[in-house]
Amino acid sequence: MALEVMSFGMPTLIETSTFPECAKLCAELGLDFIELNMNMPQYQLQKIDADYFRSIAEKHGIYYTIHLDENLNVCDFNSYVAEAYRKTVADTIEIAKQLNIKVLNMHMAKGVYFTLPDRKVLLFSEYKEQYLKSIADFRDMCEIAIGENDIKICIENCDGYEDFQKEAIELLLKSKVFALTFDVGHNHGAGGTDEKFILKHKDRLKHIHLHDAQDSKNHLALGIGEMDIEKYLSLAKELNCRVVLETKTIDGLKQSMEWIKKNA
Repeated sequence: MALEVMSFGMPTLIETSTFPECAKLCAELGLDFIELNMNMPQYQLQKIDADYFRSIAEKHGIYYTIHLDENLNVCDFNSYVAEAYRKTVADTIEIAKQLNIKVLNMHMAKGVYFTLPDRKVLLFSEYKEQYLKSIADFRDMCEIAIGENDIKICIENCDGYEDFQKEAIELLLKSKVFALTFDVGHNHGAGGTDEKFILKHKDRLKHIHLHDAQDSKNHLALGIGEMDIEKYLSLAKELNCRVVLETKTIDGLKQSMEWIKKNA
């Protein structure tokens, strides 16, 4: 599998405290893009000056994807909270248009749960009709906001999808503006529970977060865990997915890139 036919990127790392530092590292490692992480203060909407970010991308010959805030909960039962998150997504879509960003990566919130004597009850499951109505409304809002632009909101698996989340994702996938991210390390840590569901919809798989794992330990450099990395690289090639080498340190990223050069 030739490296040049695939598009590899990096996450924004704690160790690269400034954006120029991050972009420089991306270019030095021969990576194609940076996934801007909106959990970090320097990548909040009000901090992203489109002209400046565009100039940095042009300088280093790179591009961007965006990882939306992991706290994002567009279905919160508090309408003020849900509206703030929906507005965040709408405003991020506008930034994506300005920077020619094709992928917004998004987690699906499980919401609050109540612990009963005999079981744990997730409120989104208990009030599923209201939850799914919010999901459908969010889908329709995103479809209008994106319009004919080539932007996909890719839903990422984390620690095993609940049944109500699978229903929600299938509602989202009724729109062409939604797709899937397969985080292969998270799937491994969750015992492989998400893989069947994702591969059922593999025609909608556009983005892969690739890292090694050992038991439940995630975000390891490629080649030092127990995963069949080549299997997932083959899947990425087959489906023409972008691949984020999602380790959390510079050393891990460098090790992963070396593994790619030797094995991909």
